[in-house]
Amino acid sequence: MRDGVTCINAIDVLRSLRDGLEQHTSITREERERLLNLIAEARREYDEMAKREVQRAFVYSFEESARTLLNNYLDNVEAYCNKTKVIDPITEEEMEPDERLMRSIEEQIGITENTKRQFREEILIKISSLARRGQKFDYTSHDRLREAIEKKLFADLRDVVKITTSTKTPDADQLRRINEVIDRLVQQHGYCPVCANELLKYVGALLNR
Repeated sequence: MRDGVTCINAIDVLRSLRDGLEQHTSITREERERLLNLIAEARREYDEMAKREVQRAFVYSFEESARTLLNNYLDNVEAYCNKTKVIDPITEEEMEPDERLMRSIEEQIGITENTKRQFREEILIKISSLARRGQKFDYTSHDRLREAIEKKLFADLRDVVKITTSTKTPDADQLRRINEVIDRLVQQHGYCPVCANELLKYVGALLNR
């Protein structure tokens, strides 16, 4: 355990496992390589999870942001599939479906130009299927769309997270944001203040690689 550290986090555990294997003399080279590869894979998975946790905490209301983005996407998908217009909520003007918006979400999960219509129609079928059972479609109702919505939100947020977490001398606004994120990690994600702060610094380093 590192000097002066009161908590043990996932990186500490993985580092200890790696160091222990490198000093272990009773296992074969092949077995050591296999175990080191497993540790490296666990580290990669943890890195992705850590980034998601911090990015979620940066969104003041992640669920609300996801819902807003989903509704906007669905309005445009419905208009696209039905060959109709989208009504601007402010000006009430009729507009063509926002292809850029739809593609910016779909590209997050590798939906190509050739498969976009199929994907959009699949979403509408899912909405209809749920409606027949008296259920409401939300951003978690379709696994791939949920992934796309989350990735889009995180991509839009990446620069904010990167700048805020990596600055060595945060200004007042950045410091306020950091404290808010730490509070959300503690209250909503179960971290202690020490681990929340460590996670924030770790993700900042990841995003700056």
